[in-house]
Amino acid sequence: MPQRTSRPAALAEATEVLDSLLLAWRRMTPDSTLSRTAASTLGALYRLGPLRLTTLAQHEAVTQPAMTGLVGRLESQGLVNRTPDPSDGRAVIIGLTPAGEALVDERRRQYAATIADMLGTLEPHDFDLLIDALPALQRLADATHAQTFQPKEDPR
Repeated sequence: MPQRTSRPAALAEATEVLDSLLLAWRRMTPDSTLSRTAASTLGALYRLGPLRLTTLAQHEAVTQPAMTGLVGRLESQGLVNRTPDPSDGRAVIIGLTPAGEALVDERRRQYAATIADMLGTLEPHDFDLLIDALPALQRLADATHAQTFQPKEDPR
């Protein structure tokens, strides 16, 4: 039976490999005039549905003024719309327009095809190992999302 690497060494190796993989995947982003923050914001609205501007800013880890500016640019491109928050007339809800949804659909399709091509280059044994690791990776992603996106209560 092969000797296992020590846990600290394995964690260091996993960190290096995952960091390298994330960097490679970021570079595979479909060509676009969108910044990464804009693409991430559109993706969040696609996955989560319409959100208050303050919640969207928290989710994307940017300031509210920065998100206001980004939403203004996305709105001028016809990708998002603002509607008054029915529970608070001072707040707005940001949602995708049909054009915004179509753009995210296309980007996701391109990204999925690129990843499928990349995974297709793996040897069958490596592919099987990766598939076996997916449940653990999903639990890690879920835990990370739960820690990083906890909307703050509105003090009003």
